[in-house]
Amino acid sequence: MTYIRGLQIFVFFFIGFLKANGQDPYAWTFTAKKISDQQYEIHCIVNVTDPWHTYSQFTPAGGPVPTRFSFKKNPLVTLVGKVAEDGKMVVELEKVFGVDVKYYEGQVDFIQKIRCKNNIKTNLSGSVEFMVCNNHECLPPVSIPFNVSLN
Repeated sequence: MTYIRGLQIFVFFFIGFLKANGQDPYAWTFTAKKISDQQYEIHCIVNVTDPWHTYSQFTPAGGPVPTRFSFKKNPLVTLVGKVAEDGKMVVELEKVFGVDVKYYEGQVDFIQKIRCKNNIKTNLSGSVEFMVCNNHECLPPVSIPFNVSLN
């Protein structure tokens, strides 16, 4: 009986240790891909571990927090269009929210096209706000800053 109690305490503290050491169910990477002399694609890729998922930018009002991007102004950079999404979207009625939610499991690539005014080195920075959920719980929304070099 003491062995089982000791094992339970170990598992409890081990899970707490993982949470305290940033073992989140997601990982973001931010890169720039040059597509012409003055044009780039900014790739904001999130990998979400099973059974978690993250939400589309296009989840309707009344639902969970959609993914949102904010870009800091840079006089050398112009955003071209809106952020696109590339991944396997799931559309499902969430009874808790009462709306059809749009989310991604696994990996999703959010892509923002930009144009630079000059062919010089600069950067694009900003943040992404998002949340992840599974079938039982949601983690609070998080804002992740990013800074991508444009060479």
